[in-house]
Amino acid sequence: MAKPSATILPKVFRDWFRARGWKPREHQLELVAKAREGRSVLLVAPTGAGKTLAGFLPSLVELAEQAELRKGRREAALHTLYVSPLKALATDVARNLETPVREMGLPIRIETRTGDTPAHKRARQIERPPDVLLTTPEQLALLLAHREARELFKDLRRVVLDELHSLVTSKRGDLLSLDLARLFSIAPGMTTVGLSATVREPDDLRRYLVPQGKDAALADLVVVKGGARPDIRMIELDERLPLAGHTAALSMPAIYDLIRRHRTTLVFVNTRMQAEYTFQELWNLNEDGLAIALHHGSLDVSQRRRVEEAMVAGRLRAVVCTATLDLGIDWGDVDLVVNVGAPKGASRIMQRIGRSNHRMDEPSKAYLVPANRFEILECRAALDAVHEAAQDTPDARTGALDVLCQHILGVACAEPFRMEELYEEVRSAAPYASLSWEDFEACVAFVATGGYALRAYERFAKIVKGKDGLWRVRDARVAQQYRMNVGTIVEATMIKVRLGRASRARPGTVLPLGKVLGEIEEYFAETLTPGDTFLFAGEVLRFEGLSEDAVLVTRASRGTDPKIPSYEGGKFPLSTFLATRVREILADPFEWDRLPPQLTEYLLQQRRRSIVPGPRDLLVETFPRGGRFYMTCFPFEGRLAHQTLGMLLTRRLERAGLKPLGFVANDYGLAVWGNGDIAARALRESGFLDALFSEDMLGDDLEDWLAEAALMKRTFRHCAVIAGLIERRFPGQEKTQRQVTISTDLVYDVLRKHEPGHVLLRAARADAATGLLDVRRLGMMLSRIRGRIIHKPLDRVSPLSVSVMLEIGRERVYSDDADEILAEAEAALLDEALA
Repeated sequence: MAKPSATILPKVFRDWFRARGWKPREHQLELVAKAREGRSVLLVAPTGAGKTLAGFLPSLVELAEQAELRKGRREAALHTLYVSPLKALATDVARNLETPVREMGLPIRIETRTGDTPAHKRARQIERPPDVLLTTPEQLALLLAHREARELFKDLRRVVLDELHSLVTSKRGDLLSLDLARLFSIAPGMTTVGLSATVREPDDLRRYLVPQGKDAALADLVVVKGGARPDIRMIELDERLPLAGHTAALSMPAIYDLIRRHRTTLVFVNTRMQAEYTFQELWNLNEDGLAIALHHGSLDVSQRRRVEEAMVAGRLRAVVCTATLDLGIDWGDVDLVVNVGAPKGASRIMQRIGRSNHRMDEPSKAYLVPANRFEILECRAALDAVHEAAQDTPDARTGALDVLCQHILGVACAEPFRMEELYEEVRSAAPYASLSWEDFEACVAFVATGGYALRAYERFAKIVKGKDGLWRVRDARVAQQYRMNVGTIVEATMIKVRLGRASRARPGTVLPLGKVLGEIEEYFAETLTPGDTFLFAGEVLRFEGLSEDAVLVTRASRGTDPKIPSYEGGKFPLSTFLATRVREILADPFEWDRLPPQLTEYLLQQRRRSIVPGPRDLLVETFPRGGRFYMTCFPFEGRLAHQTLGMLLTRRLERAGLKPLGFVANDYGLAVWGNGDIAARALRESGFLDALFSEDMLGDDLEDWLAEAALMKRTFRHCAVIAGLIERRFPGQEKTQRQVTISTDLVYDVLRKHEPGHVLLRAARADAATGLLDVRRLGMMLSRIRGRIIHKPLDRVSPLSVSVMLEIGRERVYSDDADEILAEAEAALLDEALA
């Protein structure tokens, strides 16, 4: 195909580019040409290459040409749907898209629709849709479940999927794929555009973008080469970093100094807890009165919007943020990104780095800030990966059955469906291309009756089959419940944080009359007693009590020692790709020259006292301490896999009569302790450790453990909520976490006893294996170490084992005292190791 020229653009567009001093880039013109041919396309381009404009350019051109033909008048019809993984990204893109539309005087109406959009505006968007609607996967599911969905989408010409790589790796991606299949059914002439900067296997995304049939169809591919090499470094301190912990407290002065020396800095952290802590520490150092803000998903929407608007206006010097600002935000004045803590994945860190100097021809500038000595290894591995432009995005998913159940109900809420037709439509979605009729039938049966064991309970019957053979939603109440519970993100129940005011009439009483600051997780609120202080929204707050719908707080003095709300979400696993590189660096003493002296010295101490394992070896250390016997090992496979390994090892040790008492795990290793001497058994029985770590632990041991584990109930709970078995929200009320737990635990026990093959039990098992347990990764590790276990019996803890021993008894509270306690424990253990 010949390269398209700028003449493919109408004159008004060519003039606009010229007035800006720009030339349309080749890939932008290519997407216009692909659109004229009716082709779907995946665009892979580095940050700053104008991906978003490229994605929208075909739609803007078509809308402008239609308006010209109709002399500026257009009927109200939705032409383009833009789907973003983040509310903030949809809002930011709308703001940036309106600029060329305004400057060219195009009669194009652009609107956003997120969970923050008022109800009256959402209703108007269905009655009189804009030309371009920017939304999220959850809002698209709601739109498709509307009775007017077919009328709304019948003229849809294009769907633009931004940051596609991040959408397709979770259940949100499963739901979105089903919604795409529905859109293709309603508007067969529709095409899609996928946008991504970080892609390891483009064909997986190309399949996702088009309907799958007998042949594995692929969207077209446009790849943009080039882009300036990023300038990324690691902060190195003269002070010795701890061996455990994630606060990066020692690096806060260095981070503040970087903020002072740059125009605008994004300080990324991995969890909302870290965000609150980091913001507070930087604020305490802020003698210059710099404008530093905080942004994470639990803050009130009005506060998040104020931060985003201040960033756009250039009024902020720094924003401490979580993954809420990971993707695509185009703030040109950001000239530095700081990532606090280990990056956990090469693609993730490259995505974050790209927020700095958001232009293709300027190098992005970033610093990695390891919080402990082990994270130095991970940061070094990430720096190498960025230098090589290596990617580690996950493999394509197999569609989840609980998500399919939710989708089936959503389809019924919009219009009656015929089972055979819906089955073919669902299988056109890439994650569900191999779905069997039996599994689909089981999902429909679940939505219709709740399943064999629950069919006697009318409340589980959501759809009914008419005499015409069509399935319909049972009644309007079921449809309303679906709309209130749509989506696949199951977070812990949140509760509002409201500022209170002292009552004049009743001294000593605090009334809930102040503004809402945001939300914290309900279980954290239940741990507080009146008088406790905690960090939230960048302030120290004093807990006064619980009102009807909120945590009631007052502002406390900054001299107090606050707790920090912790959140179950937001914990990233260490990627397999980085884990492999960490093992390779660790195993090669020539690589140690590239590491800071404090880490090299630590590794030399380990080599003198014990062993540094090879890249495919598993080091197992055993030693007595405090009247107990310890075993540590270092697979470097991430916390999830290590926790599963620890659970299974303790079962096997129990069966061997070695009386295990507990275990702890981190991203790099785990420790098991008990009253039995593991070292003596290993020395007495030559094959003991090989048998202990054999791959067959993923058979009966895993099955037995899953049968009694609380974790399976928790996994089932999430599947039950997603599938609609248990609703979190009812009209006029909301269930507490405790109510949801009790409901799902009762159902789980009934199904296990009476219907062990129930579709939700199978969905929960699949989730546990791929998510919380990381069974596949654990299986790969056990295979890798077969015949390569190195046992080192010691008389005391080794330097390497200190890092995982520090996990024992750690409290999930970030404060100066917690750091001091950890530092004291580390000093004592290292003195013992090096004595």
